[in-house]
Amino acid sequence: MRSVVILLFALIPLQSAEPDALAISANIQAKHLPYGTILDPIYAAKDSDQIVNYTRCGDSAIWTGHYLAAESYRYAVTKSPEALTAVRNAIQGINMLLNVTGNNLLARCFVPAGSQYAGPISQEEKHNGIYTATYNGDQYLWVGNTSRDQYAGVFYGLTVAHDVVDDNGVQGSVRYLVARMLDYLRGHGWFVIMPDGSVSTTFIGSGQHQLSFLKIGRRMDGHYTTAYKALSISLAPETIAPIALDVKDPYDSYFKFNLDTISFYGLLASGDSSWVRLNYEKAYDILRNTVDDHQNAFFNMIDRAINGPNATRDEQTRQLLDAWLQRPRRDDWVDLRSDVPTCDDATRACDPIPVERRVRTDFLWQRSPFQLYGGGDDLIETAGIDYILPYWMGRYYGVITD
Repeated sequence: MRSVVILLFALIPLQSAEPDALAISANIQAKHLPYGTILDPIYAAKDSDQIVNYTRCGDSAIWTGHYLAAESYRYAVTKSPEALTAVRNAIQGINMLLNVTGNNLLARCFVPAGSQYAGPISQEEKHNGIYTATYNGDQYLWVGNTSRDQYAGVFYGLTVAHDVVDDNGVQGSVRYLVARMLDYLRGHGWFVIMPDGSVSTTFIGSGQHQLSFLKIGRRMDGHYTTAYKALSISLAPETIAPIALDVKDPYDSYFKFNLDTISFYGLLASGDSSWVRLNYEKAYDILRNTVDDHQNAFFNMIDRAINGPNATRDEQTRQLLDAWLQRPRRDDWVDLRSDVPTCDDATRACDPIPVERRVRTDFLWQRSPFQLYGGGDDLIETAGIDYILPYWMGRYYGVITD
């Protein structure tokens, strides 16, 4: 009888625990928000807790947006004052990313000029351009060459906060930030222009991003209704072609799938004509049919938000999050070329690598599950947003009970 009980217990999937998510949030607030936006600490040694520098400043905006989304879902589930404070602090960090540039351009990152980490961060990010600014009497350095993914991540976080945080102050702040970014992009013809006049990126040809940004603007402020409706009529069919192009190569530049997925989170909200929505759904189906077998907990949860419950997908999500908790939090080197079956001249795994064995990185779900090797020297600590975001989404949508 005892053996039967053990067998039955082994078949019951583990449930991702709230204490783990809360501990990750507490660690982010203690170590990953030195100036208000997400950075990852570098430690003195593998076995040391002494922070000697910070890194990944160039992607601070996108992960601050994802962090805002995670804490917004947390607040929607728990209504805890700590979660609401985290939401407000993330919003203030995004506000500074706009303030520090002086003209509502979104910076990748900022750091006080007098910080002990300002020099090393500037050196690491010099290829993106380092600019100086004075704000409220304080000197700052900020990182330019802002990319589409930085904007997409911030708009995604603000969209989630708008959707699930029932706090008047948060709602007002979100409307204010969305308007600032939208007015900048539209005022510059959807080009992102640096202080030296160079163009760092453009959203021309990325209809899914233009439309997702305008749609959240329209949902908050009727001022954007006419612009969104006009653009959706002309660009809705053009959301299909960029996705079809992206899925032709499901392995390289895998981060593109994260950007596409978070865009459709906003696009497939209600409020469109049946014809516009049909085009969005066609584009999303092309995307989802490519990544649905990639064992990606975050993409699964976006699909849950869009398409509702699915027992098989939701059970997989729970198991993937349990596996995430088995991953080291620092960037130790991983090389699986001799451990798993490989394809395409041993350049990738034939099947998705188990989550606990995948390459250590900043946000697991934007990295190819077929990547065989990568990592670092076991000195950089990941923030863990790739756990708390799908976890709290799971709680919000009823996929996870705790």
